[in-house]
Amino acid sequence: MMSGRKNAGKASSFLLVLISVGCFFATYNFLTMVGHGRGRDGPRKMLDHDGALSFASGSDPSKRFHVALTATDALYSQWQSRIMHYWYKEMRGRPGSDMGGFTRILHSGKPDGLMDEIPTLVVDPLPEGADKGYIVLNRPWAFVQWLQKADIEEDYILMAEPDHIFVKPLPNLAHGDQPAAFPFFYIKPTDNEKVLRKFFPKEKGPVSNIDPIGNSPVIIQKAQLEKIAPTWMNVSLKMKEDAETDKAFGWVLEMYAYAVASALHGVRHNLRKDFMIQPPWDAKTDNTFIIHYTYGCDYSLKGELTYGKIGEWRFDKRSYLRSPPPRNLSLPPPGVPESVVTLVKMVNEATTGIIGWDEER
Repeated sequence: MMSGRKNAGKASSFLLVLISVGCFFATYNFLTMVGHGRGRDGPRKMLDHDGALSFASGSDPSKRFHVALTATDALYSQWQSRIMHYWYKEMRGRPGSDMGGFTRILHSGKPDGLMDEIPTLVVDPLPEGADKGYIVLNRPWAFVQWLQKADIEEDYILMAEPDHIFVKPLPNLAHGDQPAAFPFFYIKPTDNEKVLRKFFPKEKGPVSNIDPIGNSPVIIQKAQLEKIAPTWMNVSLKMKEDAETDKAFGWVLEMYAYAVASALHGVRHNLRKDFMIQPPWDAKTDNTFIIHYTYGCDYSLKGELTYGKIGEWRFDKRSYLRSPPPRNLSLPPPGVPESVVTLVKMVNEATTGIIGWDEER
């Protein structure tokens, strides 16, 4: 298992038992490829309304990356995935884009109501109870299954999440075998050396060899991810099993696991702060490619941030756990940063443009 010193890419016997149990109970666990890419092309290709593939003019096929996001069938995940997919379609054919195909990797184990709207690959979740209530632990296992079963045309993969919005065409930010990743201020390997040494032995080098990243957003060669993904899965499970590590990393545990797994394979990432922004802390969108709306945006009617306190005006994805946001959300009051204004405008444009937005899925 990948917390040890050898056989970094092999699944442990413990994990194999878990997977076997999961497969036994999931009688429908044959992976289902559906969506607009239904048929011989699987989920590799996303068709325009006229049935033709759309790529940016002059796009180099060798640099195209497949956009892959993991998701569940929960309504909260569904509406975010629909908005994310809408903006992928809007940006992929514009100059400067290296976007290729698209797959929503659905790790709920069964099809949902978006199968005909978004190219989707259904994969199995971990066996019941294995994620210990931490659903994100299913993400690496989902990628392992996808990479094994899907016919992926592109040489590169963008690992993305449902709460990402493309604000402009995304080029391939990776350089050959050096992936591109966003550095997170709260991923601090050197501050957690004692814990990380359980999974990253000293002979692998200093803990500073672990990049301050998660798995998303990352643009990486498919061949590299095929090696890293099983290790990422194993490290995630071992971290969750270890009480000290679980307490230390909490909700970012799976992010640390990807960073460790990459380092175990000797992969270093090109850290790109311009990869994405996270409102309300980042105020401008003019030097970024992705808005990640993970934080709530709360403001007074005077445009003053009231973070930690519900504002007179607010946009917080957690307000829509049981129903999607309505069309035509009110825009922020004057004085609110441009990034927040852009976020709400783009959500509104997507919900207006998506057919059947208000219909139950």
